[in-house]
Amino acid sequence: MGNDTVPQAAPSICTRGLNLWYGDFQALRDVDLRIKPGIVTALIGPSGCGKTTLLRCFNRINERYGNVATTGEITILGKNIYDADVSLTQLRKTVGMVFQRPNPLPLSVYENVVFGVKSHTPRGQRRRRELDAMVETALRDVQLWDEVKDKLRKRATQLTLEQQQKLCIARLLPLKPQVMLMDEPCSALDAEGIERIELLIQELRKSYTILIVTHNMAQARRASDECVFMLLGRIVEHDNTLKVFLNPREKETETYVTGRYG
Repeated sequence: MGNDTVPQAAPSICTRGLNLWYGDFQALRDVDLRIKPGIVTALIGPSGCGKTTLLRCFNRINERYGNVATTGEITILGKNIYDADVSLTQLRKTVGMVFQRPNPLPLSVYENVVFGVKSHTPRGQRRRRELDAMVETALRDVQLWDEVKDKLRKRATQLTLEQQQKLCIARLLPLKPQVMLMDEPCSALDAEGIERIELLIQELRKSYTILIVTHNMAQARRASDECVFMLLGRIVEHDNTLKVFLNPREKETETYVTGRYG
């Protein structure tokens, strides 16, 4: 029995030979990646290296921009997201996204939280009591309830930037995503706001697989369990975060994480 190995959990996200072009420009090159469930994985690398492009592949949001071509395979939770029977609506419920700048809808705090659920549920099946409970649960989960419980009818755009970003995360939760993509979610925040969002990410990792793009090396080191270093559309290194920062395998990784890149 002592020689038994513990089976590894299947990856939440897996890419094989992923390439992507914007017109004639190749932004991703032969990306092979396995993102483990239930951890925070950071995508790091210099501007233009393909981090955000890769992140946006996982809910196929790149396709909104037109003139985009991809080859290779992406499986999320065991399903190839390019299969003909994949619903983009369902995919984007399963794979939620938080953008660089908070983007609350120009509606009340309450309506922001229930917007997705209302969009996907026939009117007759929505009960006010259920929606109320959903709003409170989502806002508590992002540690925002106590601050806004008396402002639920206030326009979300009147909240602070930090509150708006937390609200944008809360807006995803009623849809029950399993993967959460975050594209520099702290870039518009001050130091205190960054700290609170990072604490929130640590709470959320208990329930979601989180993939975060960041230019902030200190944040990548603090907030992630694993790091993926990208350069010129390729993955150079993917390992435990501390190993990437303290004992990287590749010279390019060392040059970047020590601030000597370029």
